[in-house]
Amino acid sequence: MLMLLFKVGNERYAIASSEVVEVIPLIVLKNLPHTPEYLAGVFNYRGFIVPVVDLCQLMLGKSCGNNWSTRIILVNYCSGNHTQHILGLMAEQVVETLHKSQTEFIDAHIQIHTAPYLDKMIVDERGMIYCLDIKYLLSETEQINSLSENLLNTAI
Repeated sequence: MLMLLFKVGNERYAIASSEVVEVIPLIVLKNLPHTPEYLAGVFNYRGFIVPVVDLCQLMLGKSCGNNWSTRIILVNYCSGNHTQHILGLMAEQVVETLHKSQTEFIDAHIQIHTAPYLDKMIVDERGMIYCLDIKYLLSETEQINSLSENLLNTAI
């Protein structure tokens, strides 16, 4: 399985490439009032409004740095009514991929109720990599789901 690697703080994370629609450079986002701090803003992607979650803000309480390697990872997700939408995930050092077979994924047998999006782990020569399960990331951010329903159902 091909995984897209990125960093949140000093930790490495991965998303299955099958979840990724596109990786785009950091762009200027439109801020929305009365949204959680981890919602970096929204932008127009091919005629649709896409909300962007700042993963550093969500996980660490501080925004992603404005670096050359900070990117927006566009991923597919299904909302509560099973409608598929695109969500942007802002992360740092989005610069490499890793190919691992399913047998190399390790279940840590630890459930963190405040971070249910942390899935299995991968170990390589540089250490451990947390795999993100997008569907649980979004279930933790219910406001994004309702925002997405309102924004993404409408094309510009």
